Amino acid sequence: MARVREKMKHPAVREKLKVLTAGLTKQDLQDRAKVRSLVRSVSRILREPLTQDEEKLLVDYVLAQRIDPRNKLHLLRLWAMFR
Repeated sequence: MARVREKMKHPAVREKLKVLTAGLTKQDLQDRAKVRSLVRSVSRILREPLTQDEEKLLVDYVLAQRIDPRNKLHLLRLWAMFR
């Protein structure tokens, strides 16, 4: 997690992730295939290789959070994770 936090501090990486996540909806973040694709894309952007098990755990975690990108409380909670 510490490596990911450090990489997220780089403006270029942050901008790539903003572009990737722009326009996501709650339905997108509850679709297993879409979330798996997002996890793989983020992994490539951050240059953090993931095993199949790690990828599955991340997908399950995102689905369990029931994130609504339009809800400011959800976004604040997510932002706090990566500070």
